[in-house]
Amino acid sequence: MVKKQTVWLLTMLSLLIVLSVYYMTSPDNGEMAFIQDEEWQDIESAEEEGAAEDVVSSEMPTDELFASIRLEMQNERDQKSEQLSEIVASSDYSAEEKNDAMEEMETLQETSSKESILENTIRASIPYDDVLVRSEGDVIQVTVQAEELTKAETREIMQMVSDEFGQKRVEVKFQPTS
Repeated sequence: MVKKQTVWLLTMLSLLIVLSVYYMTSPDNGEMAFIQDEEWQDIESAEEEGAAEDVVSSEMPTDELFASIRLEMQNERDQKSEQLSEIVASSDYSAEEKNDAMEEMETLQETSSKESILENTIRASIPYDDVLVRSEGDVIQVTVQAEELTKAETREIMQMVSDEFGQKRVEVKFQPTS
């Protein structure tokens, strides 16, 4: 029987190879993402004013960018879940540590589920091509694939996030379709 660590290692190696081939064959000579100086100044001034809406600019097609971020998030969560599973299965840990690991596993699954539900809800209520929701601690980041994002849409998205995750800080951004 193949160990989980071996499967994980082979998965990561194959992902590394695929990304390396993509990087080497990409027409943009390795420039994966950048923010132009003017946009950077706009973002900095918006952050100073406390705005919750930003523009994300990337050379990578938006569909691939969102898929790449989702894959990275899923791999990180799978790795964390595997570590927690090892704690639960091991006899080296106390019952309290095992319970904490189980609770953390449930929290990871719940967060992932909420993100998915929220993505589908936002996509259904406001017809965006794609929506990416990431929960990172006390901050929920929502990035929508759209040419622009109105203040009304931003408020609506923030309300949906609040309904799903409760009172957390929300950052709403948009990625122009490429």
